[in-house]
Amino acid sequence: MTLSLLLVLAGSVFASSSPGAAASSQAASPPGPDRYAVTTVDYTKYFWWLVPWGENEVECRIEVDHEGMPTPGDIYVDCGKTIYDKWIAQEPCTQFDTSKCDGFYLVAVGQEPAQKQISTKLQPPIVQVTLENCNPVYSSSTSICETEPIMVLTGIEPLPGYSITGIEGLYGDQSFTCSPVCRLRLPVTGEDLFTLQFWAYSSYGDSSEVFQAQIRVAVTDQGNPDQPVYWFVDVLSSQWAGVPVATCVEAWGVLPPVGGPPNWLSTPTDSETLGTQIPYNYLAAQLIRNQAVDVSACAEGGLLPDGGASACGQDAAREAVNAWQNQFDQIILDTARETGVPAHLLKDLFAIESQFWPGTSKNDIGLGQLTEQGADTALMWNPPFFKQFCPLVMNSETCAKGYLYMGEGNRSYLRLALIYAVNATCETCPLGIDLERAKFSIGVFAHALMANCEQASQVVWNYNDRKTPAQLGISYEDMWKFTLINYNAGGGCLASAFEAANKEKAPLTFEGIAPYLAPACQGAIEYVNQISSP
Repeated sequence: MTLSLLLVLAGSVFASSSPGAAASSQAASPPGPDRYAVTTVDYTKYFWWLVPWGENEVECRIEVDHEGMPTPGDIYVDCGKTIYDKWIAQEPCTQFDTSKCDGFYLVAVGQEPAQKQISTKLQPPIVQVTLENCNPVYSSSTSICETEPIMVLTGIEPLPGYSITGIEGLYGDQSFTCSPVCRLRLPVTGEDLFTLQFWAYSSYGDSSEVFQAQIRVAVTDQGNPDQPVYWFVDVLSSQWAGVPVATCVEAWGVLPPVGGPPNWLSTPTDSETLGTQIPYNYLAAQLIRNQAVDVSACAEGGLLPDGGASACGQDAAREAVNAWQNQFDQIILDTARETGVPAHLLKDLFAIESQFWPGTSKNDIGLGQLTEQGADTALMWNPPFFKQFCPLVMNSETCAKGYLYMGEGNRSYLRLALIYAVNATCETCPLGIDLERAKFSIGVFAHALMANCEQASQVVWNYNDRKTPAQLGISYEDMWKFTLINYNAGGGCLASAFEAANKEKAPLTFEGIAPYLAPACQGAIEYVNQISSP
């Protein structure tokens, strides 16, 4: 279906031939944002001379706008490369007789008040993307529409006194124009995506940048006799203001299945749906060991010689085990809504990793059993999380260098700080667990999973002719399974499996890649199967 099938709605113009022709000449090169404010500020100008040792002639005159000695950059700008090279290479003068010194020395000769103009970049116009008459589905990126979906493009001008004068765009090689709001009736695409480009013009005299949206529209029957047809709409765009896009979708370019993902990759509407009553033996033993359960009627204190809970201990601890495993559900749900990491996935991962006991097990820490390698992945592959966490434990100057360039000593310190942040072990707390720290750690583990999404996507790209998961047709569910391999066994295990599978032209599915995991990495198969089982 082409853009020419879009209709005129509520006064907005949709791809009629004459506006389209007029827009096409402009569509090729919208000017983009071009707005700056110039401010005059007062400052002090400082004057310096650069003089050769043993001479009275001034080699170079330097002006700076800051206190203290001129920087090497100041000398390069005012004195040129030849003098800069000599200055930067010269040894400090330690001679009692300075006439024997080589190179130059600096002399402060004065200062005076001055003014300068500073140019500040102003906020540009944007275009916001929403859907009309559609309901969000928070378990995925999908919106459900009971009538044909309408995409609304709304220009927003942030500067007072100016306004959006029009919106233009391209669908394929066809153009459209409308003012001041576009309301586009979307074509049905099935499983495929189509791309829309759009931008806004402002009375300021410039335009927004060119934005893009990838859109999927599928028609499906939900078995409701009163509503025989629904439209499922997914939108990938930096300007999307509707239901949050499922996390990792943008990294992979792969959308959840039409109608939503399987249950293990979904997020329910209420925390009660996350509730479970699984008789976790390790959790029961921990509660018994920390005297949270009355096991006076059980032999050997309700514990077996191997440290697990006996049958009597498990029976005595059943109510406490149920309460403990569900106490984090609301925070898991809130974290899922905030980050886009599926709530059921988070809860299932904690169940497999720690049975919800957020202490330590050798070198594995917290609800999600974070290791130093896992902390490294979280900080390196999730830059927004690094920028959020680093200033909590290090100075801003060090954090500004970025994780890769801050030096191994700083990286090691930051990894240990992250591990400490999720370690809820506390000798002075009830049951030896700091529950507030455990709750805080849920967000950390969600961000760690997002980092593993990115690394898994990079592994796919590296070993498949530099193609993205979307280009290779890998499913949303399989990409999550690859991400879990990466989380559990590490990026090296996933990379070696993809490298071996590529040589054999194995299918790019979990079942196709799993046999190529090295023997030491094979445990990740059962790990993924446990989490993803219905």
